[in-house]
Amino acid sequence: MLTEVTAPATPFVPPYPPRPDKGMPLRQMLRVARENWLAVWAKSSFERDVYGSRLFLRDVVVCNSPDSVHYVFVERHENFQRKSPQHRHALIPLLGDGLFVSDGPLWRERRRVVAPVTHVSRLAELAPAITEAAAERRAQWRALPPGPVDVLAEMGHLTAEIICRTIFGRALGQEAAGKVVAAFADYQARIGQTDVLSLLGLPDWWPRFHGPGVRRAAQRIHAVVDGLIAGILDGGADAGEASLIRAMSEAKVPGTDAPMDRRAFRNEAIVLFMAGHETTANTLAWALFCLSQDSASAERLASEVRGVLGDRVATLADLPSLPFTRAVVEETLRLFPPVPLLSREALGPDRIGDRLVKKGSIILVCPWLLHRKPSLWDQPDAFIPDRFMPGAPKPPRHAYIPFSTGPRICTGQHLGLAEATICLAALAGSFRLALEPGVQVMPVARLTLRPGETLPMRLTPR
Repeated sequence: MLTEVTAPATPFVPPYPPRPDKGMPLRQMLRVARENWLAVWAKSSFERDVYGSRLFLRDVVVCNSPDSVHYVFVERHENFQRKSPQHRHALIPLLGDGLFVSDGPLWRERRRVVAPVTHVSRLAELAPAITEAAAERRAQWRALPPGPVDVLAEMGHLTAEIICRTIFGRALGQEAAGKVVAAFADYQARIGQTDVLSLLGLPDWWPRFHGPGVRRAAQRIHAVVDGLIAGILDGGADAGEASLIRAMSEAKVPGTDAPMDRRAFRNEAIVLFMAGHETTANTLAWALFCLSQDSASAERLASEVRGVLGDRVATLADLPSLPFTRAVVEETLRLFPPVPLLSREALGPDRIGDRLVKKGSIILVCPWLLHRKPSLWDQPDAFIPDRFMPGAPKPPRHAYIPFSTGPRICTGQHLGLAEATICLAALAGSFRLALEPGVQVMPVARLTLRPGETLPMRLTPR
């Protein structure tokens, strides 16, 4: 089913890594994947439905159709709930047994404690802090002297500030939040992108070596969050401040009358920070880049914002009146899904379509491929926000999964969409952005999908 929309005669096509005509030899693929695994996919990878190969001693199956995604993530969730060994070992130094990497009874227990923190029912409570932070960032941009601004870093600091105000309360503070942002960027840059030991069949308990830089980055994050937790749980100066993280600290583990222990609490607090700041920051940076290259869409967004808001910053109540701004966010999430690879391990034998799946096989659902599949999307590599305008044909269910899908879907998806729309309206509605001359932008995937390490742009007030 192809989702066709009326598109500009020459829509903007954002950069993407070259696509080889055929699959790479294993050694070359591993080498390329260490730098940017988006570059390993051949042209045919985007077109196929379910296919696989054998990497060393592991079978790998790629699910690239709405039906296969539904089967793996919804219908047979129990058999495919475990994250892949690579995914788990990349995050365990930072998250321990946190929600991102746990499964089974532990995952269900933690999900029931953590999910209410960012549930859609909290939006009205959280949105004023988003509006406040977006207004402050806009005012700071208006006061900047002429010269390039690293928009990727700016969005990281903005979304970290929002997480502080909405989830952690002001106890975390700007300086501490900045330390977490910098340490997580360092962690992403250093963590390995392949787990060859798992592909060779070695068990999970076999030690994985992580360089000292990875450990130091994780320890910096742990130190900041441990300090926050101590302030909340030990009745420190900030203990009385209302925050959702405090509410989570008071929640009882299902089936018991006790809260989570401190290590578990720290792990889930870091999950919330990482999920709430990094993914939205990348989405905003990509959206601002795309608008800088598509003047028609940028002017259309600015006109919508002026017509609805004048010079004020959007509130939650304004969002239904900003459909094009929301469409820009959703099209950005299609082209640049913040987590572009969702990987699972088969807990038992199965069958996906016509393909038999052995226990221990690695199952890949790759939004980077699915969101650019030619049979699902018209001009799949082009930036066309009208795909997501009211009245446009909807993509098939499970063809668009920027927040995953099924039982493990991101509980903060509504919060993230509202946050991105409010912030984008405040910034793109008030400034024209131009990429610094000579800068080459290329999507790079490690743990999340970023436009490189920096995004220098020049701002001109409207």
